[in-house]
Amino acid sequence: MALRAKTPNAIEISDSARDVAFCGKSLAEDRVTRFGGQGAHDPAATPYFVLEELLGKLDLREGSHLLDVGCGRGRALAYFVQAGLPGRMTGVELDPSLSAQAFAWSKEYDQVEVAQGSVLELPLAQFTHFYLFNPFDSVVLVPFLEKIEKECANPIKVLHMSDNGETYYYLGKPGWQLLDQGEFQMHQGVQVYGCPQHWSLWAYERQEK
Repeated sequence: MALRAKTPNAIEISDSARDVAFCGKSLAEDRVTRFGGQGAHDPAATPYFVLEELLGKLDLREGSHLLDVGCGRGRALAYFVQAGLPGRMTGVELDPSLSAQAFAWSKEYDQVEVAQGSVLELPLAQFTHFYLFNPFDSVVLVPFLEKIEKECANPIKVLHMSDNGETYYYLGKPGWQLLDQGEFQMHQGVQVYGCPQHWSLWAYERQEK
């Protein structure tokens, strides 16, 4: 993919340098969230090796619109631009400070955008794919899945990575199908996480009544 001239070839530089190239600072510096009482988890930037493997499983097309739920400063958005993935991507972030930083660097790229606020207040019908990197507890996940079922008339896919077991809330729900699952803990012989991070890929299609 041909990026704009100001962006270096990220294949040959470190993860931290990738972040700085897009955002002006390392996304690993995300501060502790102030919204734990609303079911939100502390912000955590997705490692690039996870993005490289998992986003490929979404089978994005030119007409796809991917939503990153809890985008922080926008590492997944940066990867989307950098990798030249097809379609569009939106990040939604509850913390106004983090969303402002994501918007500041991403506004020059037409294929990505940032929304500030709760995903429970964001219209979802426009999206075809959803990416959740451990963004919240079940107290938010349950109404979020109900919102998808209510608003998304067309088939969608949800990629959810979590170490807290929230993905079990998908099981047995009408219209939901588990397509794939796995876990991350090691990368190139190095332990990245203290415990395995489980991911699951789900398809949802509204059932005829």
